[in-house]
Amino acid sequence: MANFVLIPGMCHGGWCFEQLTTGLRAQGHAVHPLTLTGLSERGHLLHGAVNLDTHIQDVTGVLAAENIRDAVLVGHSYGGMVITGAADRAPDRVDSLVYLDAMVPEDGDSCWTLVTDQERRWYADVVETGYGVRPLPFFDPRATPHPIASLLQPLRMTGDLAHIRRRVYGYAAGWDGPSPFTPAYERLREDPAWTTHALAGGHNLMRDVPQDLLKILLEVVSNRT
Repeated sequence: MANFVLIPGMCHGGWCFEQLTTGLRAQGHAVHPLTLTGLSERGHLLHGAVNLDTHIQDVTGVLAAENIRDAVLVGHSYGGMVITGAADRAPDRVDSLVYLDAMVPEDGDSCWTLVTDQERRWYADVVETGYGVRPLPFFDPRATPHPIASLLQPLRMTGDLAHIRRRVYGYAAGWDGPSPFTPAYERLREDPAWTTHALAGGHNLMRDVPQDLLKILLEVVSNRT
C-alpha cells in the first residue's frame, strides 16, 4: 500500500481529485485529497496572512498527523509549489513527487515570477477584500478565490531534494493556446532524473485524462523496494 497526498491547483479543493481518489483506493492505496487553507470548504479561513508557507504546513501537518513516511505527493498547477516545499521541510516523510501540469520551483521562485504576463494580469484581479484571486470563468462552479499572498511569496528551501526517489512530470499537451508550462516540460524531459509524460488533455488533467493519470501514479509505486 502506498500513501498518496493530492494537492489541488489554484481556486480548487480536494474534490477535483475525485476520480483519481476513487481509482487509487480501489487499488488498495491510502489517498489524502487535501483542500488548502482558505479554499473551498476551508474558504472561511481566507485572510491576508494565508500564504505559501501556510499551504506547505497544511501538507506537512497531514504527513505528521497520519504518521506517513513514504508519501507520494501529487501537485496540480500551483500545487507544484506546495509539494516542493513540503518535500524540503519533511524529507523523512516524502518518497516521490508528481507534478501535474505544475510549477517546478527552485529556491527563491514564486508563482508570480514563474508565470507569464497573462497569468499576472489574472492574479491582479482580486476580490473586494483584496485577499483572493477570482476564479476564471471556465473553472468548475465550485471554485473559490485563491489566497493572493500564496502566489507572491517566494519559496525558501533548505536542501536539494536529493532524497526524492522518483520525480515525475505530467504535461498537458491540449491547452487552448500556448501553455505556460511548456518551458518546464521541455527542460525536464531532457533531465535523466525525471520521468515525463505528454498527455492529450487540457490543463485540468484530472477531468480530461483521469485514467492516464491513474496509470502514471500506479507506475510510480509499482517498483518500490
